[in-house]
Amino acid sequence: MAWMPCANCAVCRRLAVVEIKFCGLTREEDAAQAGALGAAYVGAIFAGGPRELTTERALLVLGSAGLAVRRVGVFGLDFRSRISEVAGTVALDVVQLHADPTPADVRETRAWFSGAVWAAVRVDGTGIPDQAAGLFECADAVLLDAKVPGRLGGAGVPLPWGSIARAIERIRGSGRLVLAGGLLAENVAEAVAALAPDIVDVSSGVESAPGIKDHTRMRDFQRAAKRSSG
Repeated sequence: MAWMPCANCAVCRRLAVVEIKFCGLTREEDAAQAGALGAAYVGAIFAGGPRELTTERALLVLGSAGLAVRRVGVFGLDFRSRISEVAGTVALDVVQLHADPTPADVRETRAWFSGAVWAAVRVDGTGIPDQAAGLFECADAVLLDAKVPGRLGGAGVPLPWGSIARAIERIRGSGRLVLAGGLLAENVAEAVAALAPDIVDVSSGVESAPGIKDHTRMRDFQRAAKRSSG
């Protein structure tokens, strides 16, 4: 019988190949590069900031990645009104709730979105928010990011991967983990070794300016992430 990895086994997680999400895309050529590099996901921001896209631009940008790449929309506090406006037009595969969502927010989103729902958990220092365990139980994936005052996202700040690894493993169960926050080609292997995420999520770590991806950095990140797992 062929060996099959088990989602709830820490050893099997570390043997699995990590998937890549390039997020904060604003240009068609960058999304096309993500697709060419074999990214599993591309992300567009609908939550403010310098990378925010209109629905029309997001359709063009994310569509440039190709049909095999899943499309993620990142939403903030106004997710209730924005998701219904955006998801169908952009053909989102994943809605990412990124404003300290609760399990109730995840369940509510499922009522009017048929795709996958990810919930972001923003980590302040080494303390894991109380709602994280409940989110692992109800969301299709939990995304870890750094909590930075006044910013919705982590603003390129890395997490203390080794210091939080045991706490995350204890509450994760069979849930899928997306790791964001200050990832670079130079540190993604360390992050993967510590937390064994299913997906690594990079935005500013492959940019020359906000929203402008550097294709050399994208290639370097892809190679480093692939070498770090599997």
